[in-house]
Amino acid sequence: MAIAFNYDLVKGRHDLIAGLTVAAISFPQAMAYALIAGVDPRFGVYSAIVVTIAASVFGSSSHLINGPTSAISLLVFTALAFIDPENATELFEGLFLLAVLVGAFQIVISLFKLGNLTRYISESVIIGFMAAAAFLLAIGQLGNALGVRDKGNGHMQVLRRVWLTLTHGDHINYRALTLSAAAVVLAVVLRKLVQRYRWPQIDMLAVLIVTALIAYLAGWSVPGSNGHTAVAVAAKIPRSLPTVHVPEVHTGWLPHLSSGALAIAFVGIIEALSIAKAIAYQTNQQIDYNRQIMAEGLANLAGGFFQSLPGSGSLSRSAINFQAGARTRFSGIVSAATVAAALLLFAPLLRYVPQAALAGLLLVTAARLVDFRRLVYTLKASKYDAGLVVVTAFTGVAIDLDKSVLLGVVLSILLFVPRAAKLKARELVVTPERVVRERIPGDSVDPSIVIYDLEGELFFGAAPELDRYLSEISRRVADEGIRFVVVRLKRVRHPDVVCIERIEHFLRDETARGVTILLAGVRPDTLGMLHNVGFQSWFPAEQVFPEEDEEFSATLKAVRYANHKIDGPAPLTAPAEIAPHPQLYYLV
Repeated sequence: MAIAFNYDLVKGRHDLIAGLTVAAISFPQAMAYALIAGVDPRFGVYSAIVVTIAASVFGSSSHLINGPTSAISLLVFTALAFIDPENATELFEGLFLLAVLVGAFQIVISLFKLGNLTRYISESVIIGFMAAAAFLLAIGQLGNALGVRDKGNGHMQVLRRVWLTLTHGDHINYRALTLSAAAVVLAVVLRKLVQRYRWPQIDMLAVLIVTALIAYLAGWSVPGSNGHTAVAVAAKIPRSLPTVHVPEVHTGWLPHLSSGALAIAFVGIIEALSIAKAIAYQTNQQIDYNRQIMAEGLANLAGGFFQSLPGSGSLSRSAINFQAGARTRFSGIVSAATVAAALLLFAPLLRYVPQAALAGLLLVTAARLVDFRRLVYTLKASKYDAGLVVVTAFTGVAIDLDKSVLLGVVLSILLFVPRAAKLKARELVVTPERVVRERIPGDSVDPSIVIYDLEGELFFGAAPELDRYLSEISRRVADEGIRFVVVRLKRVRHPDVVCIERIEHFLRDETARGVTILLAGVRPDTLGMLHNVGFQSWFPAEQVFPEEDEEFSATLKAVRYANHKIDGPAPLTAPAEIAPHPQLYYLV
């Protein structure tokens, strides 16, 4: 079978430029995010190679760039907190096993097509999570920014560790403080210049180069006679590409790592899909969400076997990729290849990058992580949204981030179900002007016909509400001797067996009492489920009115059918059950 490739030199040139531009920011970000996760910077760089390539090959979005992100790195730090940070071997094995678990969870979510479940996770949860992540990111870098060693251990709550570091730690290293302050100022100024003059977005790389030069020329990053540098520098990164490594499986770690991996899997999916959707909205690209989730899983799974930090879609790198003119996923491959080449060429120079400069960049990143306008807007919107933001953010800061995500997901679903279960029912009337609309106080009613409009989700959670409405109709029919009931089902959605069974019992009971029930505006999914349970074998087909013609609605057909039965046959020129009355229409 011949395969046509719609790729040319023009697309290739755009992808090449975009990939090179993205690589300029990927390298410093990868090192910084590994620092957030509390692991060797090389694993962040490896992630910017392996995870980025795998996601680009298997993904759906033409512009999404995967790799290490600040939010994922914070979750990784939390997930690995039970391992002694001084035991580098176990810490690294835990990291790789965590990446494999994250990938496995995401692949399972894709295989079972559960990606759509992410739409039930409130955006308020993500806003609360990002607020907590930004706060933890900022305070977690205070030690590096001040040039002091972090106190405490991973088993301690983060605020307690920061308190110990600031009050019982070393004296402030003013050289480090100078470098971190310079990094913050440079990052802010250069970003404004980049945006104003539309320069290539290499501001983060420029900050690291400038601060590294300052530290080198001042002699702060060069070992002295005692073998130590005046300021802490980034760990030495070997001039080699990631190699295959099968993580060691410690069964005692699995309970600790599984909850963290699940949180990372959820956040990674939400992060990636949100960014992909936002860019696709501007490009009109159709995104296959389950395919993209599968790509996220395969990328993290591969990363776990190639010594990489777990990753997800990066907002900053994806935006740069899009703005730089990328046309296809090949730009991600170019970016990863460029990072790999830079690693082989410039790895020895990375040992001159001061940790304080990286900390300054991360402080700026923390501030940019939160959309403060969106946060305030959400807090003002409703008590529901404000509650989700506060609970998620508080849990993230007071306990840990992975539990805040899982709690937020659970709360979103628990709060969604009661809202979705609120089935509504309204009585409709035919006015003297022959208009069908919602009944209001003072309206006279037809003693022979009653019309009810149901609206909402017809799933098991709505069954109590449905029972109440159907019982109310039955009581009214019995008390007032009503002969015809029109039940409008046009605005009910997603029926399940519980509610269909309730409707069937209502129809059988009322039919047995001699009442004619007319179902109007029946949607195909509802009608299909009724047919599946044998509805057509006992309920007259002429009493079912599917919604087919917007100009003359099924509700009107049902009302005219009832009037025809009550008043007798209409003239042959205008059959009552078919022809529309020129002044009879439906208004809600």
